Amino acid sequence: MQLYQSHTLAQRQSMVVSAQLQQAIHLLALGNTDLATFIEQQAEENPFVELALPPRGGAEPGLALPMARRADDEEWDRIGSLAADPGPSLYAHVTAEIARLDLTAAERMGASVFLDALEPSGWLGQPLAVLAQRAGLAEAEAEVLLARLQAIEPAGLFARNLAECLRLQARERGILTARFAMILDHLPMLALADLKGLCRVCGCSMDELRADLRLLRGLNPKPGAVFETFVAPQRAPDVIVTQGANGWSVDLNRSTLPRVVIRKDEARAVTRGPIAGREKAGAYVGERLAVARWLHRAVEHRNQTILKVAAEIMRRQTAFLEQGAAHLKPMILREVADAVGVHESTVSRVTTGMLVQTPQGTLPMKSFFSTALGSVAGDDSGSAAAVRHRIRQLVQAEDPRHPLSDDEIARVISAEGTVLARRTVAKYREMLSIGSSTQRRRQAALSGQA
Repeated sequence: MQLYQSHTLAQRQSMVVSAQLQQAIHLLALGNTDLATFIEQQAEENPFVELALPPRGGAEPGLALPMARRADDEEWDRIGSLAADPGPSLYAHVTAEIARLDLTAAERMGASVFLDALEPSGWLGQPLAVLAQRAGLAEAEAEVLLARLQAIEPAGLFARNLAECLRLQARERGILTARFAMILDHLPMLALADLKGLCRVCGCSMDELRADLRLLRGLNPKPGAVFETFVAPQRAPDVIVTQGANGWSVDLNRSTLPRVVIRKDEARAVTRGPIAGREKAGAYVGERLAVARWLHRAVEHRNQTILKVAAEIMRRQTAFLEQGAAHLKPMILREVADAVGVHESTVSRVTTGMLVQTPQGTLPMKSFFSTALGSVAGDDSGSAAAVRHRIRQLVQAEDPRHPLSDDEIARVISAEGTVLARRTVAKYREMLSIGSSTQRRRQAALSGQA
């Protein structure tokens, strides 16, 4: 038998992420306030960079959206608020926490992929191997990054399953004993109420098991869901959506938008002096001025990218602007990216942490993205966000003495055009921190409503 050795030449393309490209990517995820801080830091290092905040209305208008004006002007004059139905602030919270981590450029890009996969429950919605591939990381590197993200409070965020979510919280509270860990490893037995079997597996008495179960019940299986009803103090919006005579328009908040001013007078001052030192000073001036000009262009590019992305989002969500949260359309990052002509990760970075002021309230830009649900017509015109809003409306309007069951809610919404299963209603109800019909009836009885 003969053995043949073959030599194969292969070419592989890779992108080198320079320091300037890293900064440009970083700028996309900064709100106006954070951008001002960043420019101020650059000004401290570069004598040719100056931070400037223009007065309100002192800049050119934003991108106009070709939308027709509503016929019912009186209805439009009634500007609404989503104070009773706040958008989820989980993304803004996690984004701020990620910014505090000392991550490399590659890790920051990976963290944005993990953030996109974060479900309202706080769990990761995709397998780690898939996320690692999307982030361009080896699976071992993704594991290390995940461990850092799981350190973000509240404990349990970025968990891959229920056991891991509870384990993270137990470790944070200092109650993760060997027996407690064994219980978490056998949660299916607990779900089947096989307490005797758990005692045998854990090698403990029933009293010891019950003591651990009391601790277990104090943990939150969905730590992200608390952000559904948590109203964080809102800063000034980054993007403002208004309606004028020519239709809808989208603009950056010019009252808080920072600018980069290049101080060319400093260059003349530096190059004055003895002839022997002018050549060295000239090289320094050239390098610093080049950095200042690049920063100016990068900030302008950041502003235009945010405007284009925001304009496309609002163009797709005109029904929401005119009629409220119940009319949110399903939309994913890829659709906006394809329409604007940028990469999906760019849209993710732009929408993370950005606030949009609309006639319906000030919302995180991320909250306009929602998965599609099937409709009676056979298409995917219904959105999960709109359905969650409708569930809350139905519960708020129900008779406290006869609260709606999940089956009844599913029938009402299905009759309105969006096909919905009972288990989906239960899932969304839990995400909204709404109790079951039995719990709501009991609560009404205790409060004297029933």
